[in-house]
Amino acid sequence: MTQLWDFRGGVHPAEHKDLSTARPIRCAGIPERLVLPLQQHIGEPAEAIVKVGDRVLKGQKIADIGTGVGVPVHAPTSGVIESIADYPVPHPSGMSDRCITLKPDGEDQWCPRHPISDYRALERDQVLQIIREAGISGMGGAGFPTNIKLRPPRDRKVSTLILNGAECEPYITADDMTMREKADQVIAGLKIMAWILRPERCVIGIEDNKPQAIAALRIATEGTQTEIAVIPTKYPSGGEKQLIRILTGMEVPSGGIPADIGVMCQNIGTAVAVANAVLEGTPLIARVVTITGEAVREPGNVEALLGTPIEYLLQQAGVQQEKLSRLVLGGPMMGYTLTTEAVPVIKTTNCVIAATARELPTPPPEQPCIRCGECAAACPMDLLPQQLFWYAKATEFEKAEHLNLFDCIECGACSYVCPSSIPLVQYYRFAKGEIRVQRAEQLKADRARERFEARRARLEREQEEKELRRKERAKAAAEAEARKKAEAEQVAADGEAVDERSAKAALVEQALARKKAKTEASRPQPAADSAEDKPDLEALEKQLSQAQSKLETMQGMLDEAKAQQADNVDKLERAVAKNLDRVKRAEDALAETRDKLAARPTESQSNP
Repeated sequence: MTQLWDFRGGVHPAEHKDLSTARPIRCAGIPERLVLPLQQHIGEPAEAIVKVGDRVLKGQKIADIGTGVGVPVHAPTSGVIESIADYPVPHPSGMSDRCITLKPDGEDQWCPRHPISDYRALERDQVLQIIREAGISGMGGAGFPTNIKLRPPRDRKVSTLILNGAECEPYITADDMTMREKADQVIAGLKIMAWILRPERCVIGIEDNKPQAIAALRIATEGTQTEIAVIPTKYPSGGEKQLIRILTGMEVPSGGIPADIGVMCQNIGTAVAVANAVLEGTPLIARVVTITGEAVREPGNVEALLGTPIEYLLQQAGVQQEKLSRLVLGGPMMGYTLTTEAVPVIKTTNCVIAATARELPTPPPEQPCIRCGECAAACPMDLLPQQLFWYAKATEFEKAEHLNLFDCIECGACSYVCPSSIPLVQYYRFAKGEIRVQRAEQLKADRARERFEARRARLEREQEEKELRRKERAKAAAEAEARKKAEAEQVAADGEAVDERSAKAALVEQALARKKAKTEASRPQPAADSAEDKPDLEALEKQLSQAQSKLETMQGMLDEAKAQQADNVDKLERAVAKNLDRVKRAEDALAETRDKLAARPTESQSNP
């Protein structure tokens, strides 16, 4: 016999489960419209991959997740996409969200399916991908994507796999009837998940108020090592952390997850969906929903297509509008009141209660807390509900968070026992919501600051790169100037014209040489050339002036070189000496030319 432990707190509310267990699960049929929200689980919303007017087949993917955590959405039947717009969705706020509206064509035509006869021949990642592509998320809680949950971190080995069949909430019997009628599919899904995780122990936890489900599972598990653990009926024994405590004696650490202690919990409905996806190739397009309450004539459980309006299910169950006082989605402890019957069935919808005024009366007005401590005694998480209430009411959210506010599972046990009728859970939800908003704003501010700092760093980096390029250009210019100076010194030493100043000096020499040659060539015609020699004299004087200017420039360079670099003085002096010699030759040539010009008239007179 499996050893059991107990958890602290808990309550025993009236069950009212017999209302919906008298009939077998019925097929809800196909409504006129199916409204499929793009977000039916924790994580990112899916994105529509169909357009208005497209015809789709049953089981065809119509929305998928691009990035982030999530699973796709499939068409529950064949038909035409009528719209993609905002519609009311199941949420405590009564908010609207993006939905795909499908108008069924009545043919219920399937898309191609690919059942796997022997999943053990595949890789585990392939099976996980099949589960992901089937759009399966947790069907008993917040709806965490199953393929991600079945892939724990490598450093966290799952030693115990628990299938949660406790279903402790009053009124709800969807899992109970599923275990009674689909026990073989439940065990088949459990085997697939066990093959993926390879735990040392597989156990199904069921409350002792479900004898028929216990008997069905015992038959289905004959010859296997799966344990059937019958646990005492107490709310909220079906809570994940409470069931782990009951079956293993271990406690999930504050802020942690079951995988931290080597345990994983899955829901009964999730197991059936996994079996259908792998063995039949059927995606998650329908689920069992409990329709109950004293305001319906035929309460029971129906297998409804996802997207089916609650109004349609109530009509099938024979809702009596004159008796209907309150419509609750979920159980009376953790559910919430619906503001409209137009909301659709989604993957986490397990129950709809059409209650009369006598059945679920309007809560009395909130009274001041009398500090009785009943809430603390009933809390299954061993928290301080009264203190959390004070902090939430005073908007002292940091103090509430310090008292482990987020460990609250919102089971409603504290509100159930409160003699002052204080809606404690609503205060906790308000505080959690405000903290999440503050965190989101802080995250937004942090990201804005990071972007600002990144921009500033980028601008500083660009400025540094710009300054570095400027320094490199300056260095290159200095090196070029140094090379020019070196070339000038080399020219001065070698007498070669490789820069602008040397080229000018060379041009002066060439001009002097040409003039000298021209003068000599014109000597046979002294009379005729006398008129042409006057420009030659002016040119020679100009050349002398240029040579003298060059000499002054070279002398300046010599003085500068002496002040800057002593080892270049000799080279410059030699260059200056050469230029002095050139100037002297130019002066001699000029004097000689003057003498010749002065002598020519005399020669003409003596030789008429």
